[in-house]
Amino acid sequence: MGKLFIISGPSGAGEDSVIEGLQKRMSLTRVITTTTREMRDGEMQGAPYYFISHEEFQQKIKDDGFFEYAELDRGKLYGVTNEELQRVKESESVGIWKMDYKGVLFLKEKEPSIPAIFIWASLDVLEERIRFRGGVDEAFILERISYAQGWFDNRDIFDFEVENVQGKLEETVSQIEKIVKS
Repeated sequence: MGKLFIISGPSGAGEDSVIEGLQKRMSLTRVITTTTREMRDGEMQGAPYYFISHEEFQQKIKDDGFFEYAELDRGKLYGVTNEELQRVKESESVGIWKMDYKGVLFLKEKEPSIPAIFIWASLDVLEERIRFRGGVDEAFILERISYAQGWFDNRDIFDFEVENVQGKLEETVSQIEKIVKS
């Protein structure tokens, strides 16, 4: 696999903001994950996920249709289909694959040559960003912060680390652009 990079970070680290910033600077093709979670306001099929039922997801597993998949986020299923990976490989641009640290652990076993970039912020900043989004209860916030520790505990699996400092998104995007172009 060539021209493919992993972007990973805990909730609140700013991975989507970084990817949006990169898209303004260079030609990217995002690997779109399939999920069983509900579509949120502002989302649509294919942006940022392919949304399918739990039953459809289970059938794709039986049909060996996933390159990788996992159960995350309160029992919801997430995975990337073999078809999706082929679409990205055939594109003329750089492929960006956003995934959590468990996905990176799995992928580094299967395809260690794909560079993985860890985007991070301190746990205090992550919590502040999650709270700022609103619409979530305290248990959800605590669950996300607890889960975030997994990135820090497994930081050695990443090829690059970039801190997304509060108020300095453009600097973060620039650092990651340099990594991708090098």
